[in-house]
Amino acid sequence: MRSTPLALPVLLLALGAPARAADPTPEDVKFFEARIRPLLVEKCFKCHGPEKQKGDLRLDSAAALAKGGGSGTPLFAKDKPDEGLLLRAVRHADGVEQMPPDKKLTDAEIADLAKWAARGAFFPAAAGTATADPTKHWAFQPVAAPAPPAVTNAAWPRSDLDRFVLAKLEAAGLKPAPPADKRTLIRRATFDLTGLPPTPEEIDAFLKDSAPGAFETVIDRLLASPHYGERWGRHWLDVARYADSNGLDENIAHGNAWRYRDYVIASFNADKPYDRFLREQVAGDLLPADTPAARNEQLIATGFLALGPKVLAEPDEKKMELDIVDEQLDTLGRTVMGLTIGCARCHDHKFDPITLADYYALAGVFAGTKTMEHFRKVARWHENPLTAPEEAKRKAEHDAKVAKRKGELKALGGKPDETSKQTAKKLQDEIAALEKAAPELPSAMGTTEGTPVDVPLLRRGNHLTPGPVVARRFPVVLAGEKQPPLPKTQSGRLELANWLTDPKHPLTARVMVNRVWRWHFGKGLVRSADNFGLIGEKPTHPELLDRLAADFVRNGWSVKALHKQLMLSATYQMSAAHDPKAVTADPDNRLLWRANVKRLEAEAVRDALLAVGGQLDRSAGGPVLAHVKNRDFLFDHTSKDQTTYTSPRRSVYLPVVRNNLYDVFQLFDAPDAAVPNGDRATTTVPTQALFFMNSDLATRAADALAGRVLAGPERGATERVGLLFALAYGRPPSEKEVQRVTAGVAALEREFASEADPAKRTRKAWAAVCQAVLAANEFIHIP
Repeated sequence: MRSTPLALPVLLLALGAPARAADPTPEDVKFFEARIRPLLVEKCFKCHGPEKQKGDLRLDSAAALAKGGGSGTPLFAKDKPDEGLLLRAVRHADGVEQMPPDKKLTDAEIADLAKWAARGAFFPAAAGTATADPTKHWAFQPVAAPAPPAVTNAAWPRSDLDRFVLAKLEAAGLKPAPPADKRTLIRRATFDLTGLPPTPEEIDAFLKDSAPGAFETVIDRLLASPHYGERWGRHWLDVARYADSNGLDENIAHGNAWRYRDYVIASFNADKPYDRFLREQVAGDLLPADTPAARNEQLIATGFLALGPKVLAEPDEKKMELDIVDEQLDTLGRTVMGLTIGCARCHDHKFDPITLADYYALAGVFAGTKTMEHFRKVARWHENPLTAPEEAKRKAEHDAKVAKRKGELKALGGKPDETSKQTAKKLQDEIAALEKAAPELPSAMGTTEGTPVDVPLLRRGNHLTPGPVVARRFPVVLAGEKQPPLPKTQSGRLELANWLTDPKHPLTARVMVNRVWRWHFGKGLVRSADNFGLIGEKPTHPELLDRLAADFVRNGWSVKALHKQLMLSATYQMSAAHDPKAVTADPDNRLLWRANVKRLEAEAVRDALLAVGGQLDRSAGGPVLAHVKNRDFLFDHTSKDQTTYTSPRRSVYLPVVRNNLYDVFQLFDAPDAAVPNGDRATTTVPTQALFFMNSDLATRAADALAGRVLAGPERGATERVGLLFALAYGRPPSEKEVQRVTAGVAALEREFASEADPAKRTRKAWAAVCQAVLAANEFIHIP
């Protein structure tokens, strides 16, 4: 902020830190680097930066903020950050000096400062604090394939993976937990691979199979299930920030986004090699295709680049274009490489060795890619037409009919009688009706080639202050100084896709292996799954991560082979048994001395409720927004959303509406679909318990489960309790549990004595008991 001598009383402050909402997340850091630091540099540092400090006040570091000025008035209000002196000054409020004094900040800039204050006005440290030479950071080094270490307990490991884990445990004086029992193991594996509970029949079959390869048989069966792709496709959709609406200012329908969702699910089911999977999403339109169906699939895959939220009513069209490029670049960086490349849009990355020039060299690849048809309000995204012979034939027949009627209308032009006017009116009405009912050829959100271009480096990310043009290339820290030039006649996306999937790339395989590990074990070997940079966490088992990454590439980038490698290990098959010594030495289980108890994610909670009640519709694929057309507004200015979530299909086939996520998904920590997220939070709040007690979904599931338990008059009370526990928990009840449930049913039947129909009275009693069983922690937690 610029100031004059008269304004000094406002800024000669002892800056008090506002109350922190929480430690800054990677998203907070990105927000600061993209929005706050550039604003401070442009509007404040001239008078309160490293070269000049009017009133002895600097605003360019956390230490400087803590030191503050000399008036004693805090800049931020601790309890009410939105009412602090800084925000009052930039809002030009009454009673305070106006800052900056010459020109008020824009509403958007003030809103950014308010958000920063609300999050604690955190100020990340300068680059280079994590290591003396950031280019030597572990994640930027070539992937090695280290040999497994020697271990003392040679009988425990089932694989080399286990030797890496056991070596660290033995070095710490710890031992692994005992193996999980077979019931726990099949429940864990079934939820891990399909997101659904095992059936009593599947559990019984596994218990009776005494062959040495019985668990491998279970894994193979689950990997062959179509539900595997639905489960693991959903994990990828998290990092692909999939949504069925745009969000932001114009929340309009992504009516064809479902094609990308189905592509992802089908790719996982087919075990499409991960390198091919990535190349199709980055440059599918540039890859050769043997058949029209393969061509369609590759065009649909490029939806990965097109799905992000966009400010479609942005008045500055160039800014909109650059914002879309930034969103694509940032998503690709986080999802594929685990790097926050987007932080270098306004200045050299403050932590990782990614320069401003690196950013704009890579941004040029996306600037030469066509994502939008135009940028005028309301801007319109591009969709790739898909080859569909039957639809094309029907469209041609329709167009021929319209052309014929227009020809007949034209032929009437020289006839003056009143009869011809009536005929003309009839033809005009028929033509209008035909045109309104014209069949639409299928299309899919995606990208294609635009005009190849090298873009200028933009000072502070502002397109109004361009610097020198930067030739398109990849970040130097990863690709080196001597890179072959990208083609002048294409965007460079194909070369980008090939570079990302080069077996020598230091990040791509590591990041994906870590993602798969995270969803099997609850935490990644690198716990900051989307950030392998200098402020991300270091791997707990770096040699194991490298070995798994090397094996992943050597095994043809097969994700299914990676599942088996992890799940057949003794590490995966451990129980979650408590060990007082291990808890004291390693309370966060970073050394993997036991299995982590995992709570089901939002989609799996809902799907499990439907499954145990026998209500789940297992049909796959297809559109999800029946009430709006593609590109229509999804809900109006009153925020009335007509989207429904009553379908009994799997949760992956429910609509994902940005800015208005399904409340059940919000309740159980589904991610924000606006940004990539490979590591969902797991919160515990009272409303989750209330959901199981009061929601229509839980009530209907409990009633349906009661119906299954009561079906078949040959079952006695004990058998019914046994079936209830088998369906809900995958285990038999204890004798005490049988007694409690039967006593509870009897008491409830007396409670419902006003119900004259004995069958209805019994059903209501059992439904209430079933609801209590479903509300227990055991139903949604997997040891």
